[in-house]
Amino acid sequence: MNSSKTKLELQKHLTTLTNQEQATIFEEVQKLRPRNEQRENELIVSFLRCLYEEKQKVHIHIGEIKQTSQVAAENIGSELPSSATRFRLDMLKNKAKRSLTESLESILSRGNKARGLQEHSASLDLDNSMSSMFSNTSKEPSGCEKEALSTSESCFRLLGSSDDLSSDSESQPTEEPALLSPKQGFRRRANTLSHVPVECQEPPQLVRGSPGVSQRKLVRYHSVSTETPRERKDFESKADHINDANRTPVKTRRHSWRQQIFLRVATPQKACESPKRYEDYSELGDLPPRSPLEPVCEDGPFGPVPEEKKRTSRELRELWQKAILQQILLLRMEKENQKLQASENDLLNKRLKLDYEEITPCLKEVTTVWEKILSTPGRSKIKFDMEKMHSAVGQGVPRHHRGEIWKFLAEQYHLKHPFPCKQQPKDTPYKELLKQLTSQQHAILIDLGRTFPTHPYYSAQLGAGQLSLYNILKAYSLLDQEVGYCQGLSFVAGILLLHMGEEEAFNMLKFLMFDMGLRKQYRPDMIILQIQMYQLSRLLHDYHRDLYNHLEEHEIGPSLYAAPWFLTVFASQFPLGFVARVFDMIFLQGSEVIFKVALSLLGSHKPLILQHENLETIVDFIKSTLPNLGLVQMEKTISQVFETDISKQLQAYEVEYHVLQEELIDSSPLSDNQRMDKLEKTNSSLRKQNLDLLEQLQVANGRIQSLEATVEKLLTSENKLKQATLALELERSALLQTVEQLQRQMAELGSREADPTLPKPSGD
Repeated sequence: MNSSKTKLELQKHLTTLTNQEQATIFEEVQKLRPRNEQRENELIVSFLRCLYEEKQKVHIHIGEIKQTSQVAAENIGSELPSSATRFRLDMLKNKAKRSLTESLESILSRGNKARGLQEHSASLDLDNSMSSMFSNTSKEPSGCEKEALSTSESCFRLLGSSDDLSSDSESQPTEEPALLSPKQGFRRRANTLSHVPVECQEPPQLVRGSPGVSQRKLVRYHSVSTETPRERKDFESKADHINDANRTPVKTRRHSWRQQIFLRVATPQKACESPKRYEDYSELGDLPPRSPLEPVCEDGPFGPVPEEKKRTSRELRELWQKAILQQILLLRMEKENQKLQASENDLLNKRLKLDYEEITPCLKEVTTVWEKILSTPGRSKIKFDMEKMHSAVGQGVPRHHRGEIWKFLAEQYHLKHPFPCKQQPKDTPYKELLKQLTSQQHAILIDLGRTFPTHPYYSAQLGAGQLSLYNILKAYSLLDQEVGYCQGLSFVAGILLLHMGEEEAFNMLKFLMFDMGLRKQYRPDMIILQIQMYQLSRLLHDYHRDLYNHLEEHEIGPSLYAAPWFLTVFASQFPLGFVARVFDMIFLQGSEVIFKVALSLLGSHKPLILQHENLETIVDFIKSTLPNLGLVQMEKTISQVFETDISKQLQAYEVEYHVLQEELIDSSPLSDNQRMDKLEKTNSSLRKQNLDLLEQLQVANGRIQSLEATVEKLLTSENKLKQATLALELERSALLQTVEQLQRQMAELGSREADPTLPKPSGD
């Protein structure tokens, strides 16, 4: 079992111990501070073993108590008064009844075990009761007590099956002490939950009769019989006849009410039935018929099985070939079962991943369009029309194809931008990154439990979802040393992982961070995030002036509510169906989609926000109530995003931010050290911006060069086409002249045929 189930079973077992023993084991385990559940289970098992070994040293078996109790009873038996006779007799009867009931229940509970164990347990219950009786009364039994003893012993002999095997042990009661003495075959056994210590008695000897009477063969049978009442009478009559001939008393078997109920419902095993099963009991003597619980003997029910014929080498070879073929088939079946199990696990994981409500249910026509696009051969090298792509994404994206569609949109982006930005990561394989160690391990592990805690794929602690998410974040922290790991990345990677495999999600995370430019907002200085907050405020000022004034009046900046929107791409607060639609648009249009969505959300809820009159209620509404918008409002927001274009405004606001920052530094009355620090920070930020601009300039130059090369190719192809056109025109003119000459010749020939007086042409 796994460690959690093992721990549960051990805890159930520990409840059977005393409070002191439980406390001791708990303290010893806590002292060693186990690393994990497996180590804790091993420690508990080792301490339990030590505890039971200590108990075993001081454990006294019932067989050992019997001898001492008998001696003590003989020594002090005469001191008890005669008035306790009736009390001892009642105790004896109660113990005999209780031991009889327990023995019957043990026989029924162990019906599938071998008959020998049942015989010993049934006979030993009487020994236990007798030994306890001797130790309690401490006096020799009287005549009535001996009579009760003999009655209880005879009852147990009727129930036990070892006494039925021979009549010598029944007719000679003086031999019982010899059989029960510890000198002859006594085996000590520790007391367990289901068995008491068993005295291993010597098997009873076969009855030795006259030479004319043949000895019957000893066969093992169960103590529970299944014959009908009529068959039982026939059997008893035959047994009486045989015992009269042998002059031995007949012992009939009595069944309790539990056994009778069992015998009414028990179905005999087919393997044990035979037409001659109850025909002749003369060889069995007083043995009962076979029970349906009896295992099939190797020698057969009433005699040895005849030996099989020796097989030839050809038959053995055929059997060997059949065995090999069966083994091959079994191996194939095992492999197919493993594949089937793996596919079932994949389907189950896919269902768990996509367990969210879609805000834009896709129609069959839209799904068919996407399937046609995805099934296009060589799609990674074909540029699709952007207008068609916008309309397709606007109509909806099927949930079960969303991961493949995101990869397709990334391919289209690379086709339209063949020159990637200069700051590209190293092309290190994903599996190689997983083999390395990261310094961000602690921060990643802390955020695993906070990422989508209610989603079934990520809710299990260190389950499949959390482990895959950890691998992706670890690999990216090693790939991008500047960013490493930042809070919010786990939500972005988690959304990607819900729609595709682990390695594919890592590749898409690289695409969003480097190609779409999301990594800038995760840098340690967070300057880009500050610029984004300024840009959002400016958008509110230009598009929703009254909402901007209301927020400024209560001193509510965008960093109070919008920072998680940008860092987690709305995934930490909004429904997954809405977040998936935002990712659809990001793969299509870029990171400016985040501004469009934020602006649309605030604008659509402007009347409700204006109703609140203090900072706490406004921020609480934006953080708590706003994310729980309805499906209609979500779809309206998505449609507004497709209709809005704010790319030019965002560029202008970014330049405006840097100009204002320089003016603030120049006009602020600060000390020299403070001014130097600000200038250094500004200088470093400007250097980074210059690097970014240089990258953009290099990309633009590369595009210009590629366009110039394309123009040159087009010019050369145009010249070639012009030359080919001139040649074709010349050829056409020559062909027209030839046609005219042929027409003249045909006209002359027609005129001569009409007027035969005209001279014929001398030449051809």
